[in-house]
Amino acid sequence: MGFRELAKRAVEERGSPIILALDLAPEKPSKLMRKAMEVLEETAPYLCGLKINFHLILPLGLSGVKPLLDRAHQLGLFCLADPKLSDIGSTNEVAARYYFEAGFDALTASPLVGWEKGLAPVFKLAREMGRGVILLAYMSHPGALEIFGLRALDERSGLEEPLYARFAKMAVEWGADGVVVGATRPEVIRAVRAVVGPEMLVMSPGVGVQGGDPRMALEAGADFLVVGRSIVLADRPGEAARELLARLRLSTGS
Repeated sequence: MGFRELAKRAVEERGSPIILALDLAPEKPSKLMRKAMEVLEETAPYLCGLKINFHLILPLGLSGVKPLLDRAHQLGLFCLADPKLSDIGSTNEVAARYYFEAGFDALTASPLVGWEKGLAPVFKLAREMGRGVILLAYMSHPGALEIFGLRALDERSGLEEPLYARFAKMAVEWGADGVVVGATRPEVIRAVRAVVGPEMLVMSPGVGVQGGDPRMALEAGADFLVVGRSIVLADRPGEAARELLARLRLSTGS
């Protein structure tokens, strides 16, 4: 089973499109690990996946986060690494191998480095190991407009198009499992979905603290909502996750 199928099955079985971004504030590694495991246990019933980035990977290391990945898998969640790989191919391949061997089911990568001797080795490795690759198409912060919103010339048609549309096309051409499009820009989600079609995964961060509306993101075509600070920094993370899922179910009638 590939990552795309794994992720879709998790949503169906758990009845939730929420991926928890476990982005905790800096702390001593031992205390950080205890807090991370507590938040995971409290919120797991309301999630389909777990996303980990440098908030935990830098202080704990890949071996340090492995217990979190193992526990998340036991709880029925898929695990996404969020390094946004953007180096030359040989470096990307080494990094991807470390992430996959640590237990991550998929990772994020930047299309800015291109295919040949850029991301091609990552895709090859992911296919060999049965893992996934998620490409950035449009990030969730305001500054994303400065790059992802630029217009680029499509050499085939001779027409200009937004860079995020080109990235979406790359995702299709390269066989990515999904794309990242910020929940803060539902119109971009809608445009990217039109490019990638119904089967590709669309993951939308930026819900909550950054101002993304979860209902609007889903209606625009997102499959997953990546939610971090509004859950992990809440006094009761489990209750915050439960309330968000309840609101989503109420708004969709499911």
